[in-house]
Parts: sequence; C-alpha cells; structure tokens
Amino acid sequence: MFTDDDDAVLYDLLNRWDPERSPGDRFYTDLVMAADSVLDVGCGTGMTLHHARALGHRGRLVGLDPHAPSLRRARRRTDIEWLDGRAADAPPGAGFDLAIMTGHAFQCLLTDDDIRDSLAAVRAALRPGGRFVFETRHPQARAWQSWTPGHPVTTTHPAAGPLRIWHTVDSVTPDLVTFTTTTAAPDGTPLHTDRSTLRFLSEPVLDTFLTAAGFRTESRYGDWPRTPITPASREIITIALA
Repeated sequence: MFTDDDDAVLYDLLNRWDPERSPGDRFYTDLVMAADSVLDVGCGTGMTLHHARALGHRGRLVGLDPHAPSLRRARRRTDIEWLDGRAADAPPGAGFDLAIMTGHAFQCLLTDDDIRDSLAAVRAALRPGGRFVFETRHPQARAWQSWTPGHPVTTTHPAAGPLRIWHTVDSVTPDLVTFTTTTAAPDGTPLHTDRSTLRFLSEPVLDTFLTAAGFRTESRYGDWPRTPITPASREIITIALA
C-alpha cells in the first residue's frame, strides 16, 4: 500500500532542493540567507529551511504547513520551528523579516476569501517593511497543457521501488485547473491517485489582492534570473512589501 508518508518521501525525490543547479532554488536561498527571521508558508517537507540551516543560517526559521506527513519529515530537523496550519494561520505580530511561499503553493489558495485571509495573516506576521515573496505560474503559458500521461516522470522510491508518475487534466475553467496525479508501478498499475486544483491568476488580479491586504509590489519578474515579464514568461514572481 502506498501511504501519505510514502507520498511525502516521493515529493522530496521529485523536488530535490538544489540551489547549485536550480535557479529557482538559488533565488529563494539567497533571500532566506539574507534575512534574520523567515516564515516559510506551505513549507511542505521543509527542504528550503533545512538547506538554509545547513548553510549556516543562525536566525529564526519557521515552517508552516497543514499536511501532517510532510511536517513529520520536516521535523527531522529540530533546530527549526514547525507549525501545523494554513497560510491564514500565520502567527500575528511575529515580526518576520521575510515570508516565502515556494513551489507555486500560492496557487493552492482557490477562493477569493482564501487569498484575502492568507495575505492578511502573512502581512500581520511580518515586520513593517518586511517582504513576502512567492511565485505563480503565468496563465498565458498554459502549463497544464503538458500535464498529460504522455509526459510521465520516473523515479525509484526507497520503500515502493521504481515508480512512474503522470498527470491527467480533469477540467479547466477561466482560472481553475483540476487534475489527477497517478503514481504507478513501472507496468502502469496504479498505486496511488491524488486530485488537485490550482488557481491561475493574472498580474492585475494578484495586485488587486495584494493592495487590498496592505502590500506594495516592490518587484515583479517573469523568470528566476529576475528578467521582466514578457509575453513568453512562464512565471509571475512577486516581491511584496508589508
């Protein structure tokens, strides 16, 4: 049986934190290492903060996530604070210098109320002038068009052995994409399925939410080398000031 804990291990296998090779990982690592106190919203298995501590970060590092199996893996490192909760549960008045939301986790906020509550909580957890940094997939890139069984990923799980993983898009609305992820044996026998929905927001809509929450957009990029957003950009990377 493929369990939720196995799935958390699989996430780490498929999303190894590697600033030396991944420009996105390097982007966030540089920000975290330059901040005295950091809140990682939707921290998952804690890879970002684990890496920062391993690099010698001596300040306060806090990870926040509602997924118990992921937090169990995150808590393997005890010199970091781990909180069970959603973005809207960010600790008010904590005075963080930086809050981050990596891995397109912002797109898991599906309703307007989810976004409003989350942004309000994150802002309340930052010091005045603190930064909230996150990225979303640019809707214009239509990333979901490649989420098909014809684009599988393979890996070897320490408990489950060789695996094949693919996505199937179930529905697309103007800003919501629902898809199913299938984890299978090499012969295609399904071991685990998971249905997810992501919200794809444009720059103007993002800015409307940020402004309403009291944030000011300091910088906006279309890719990890900090290039401007163009008609070919696949990302919307936002640095917002509280």
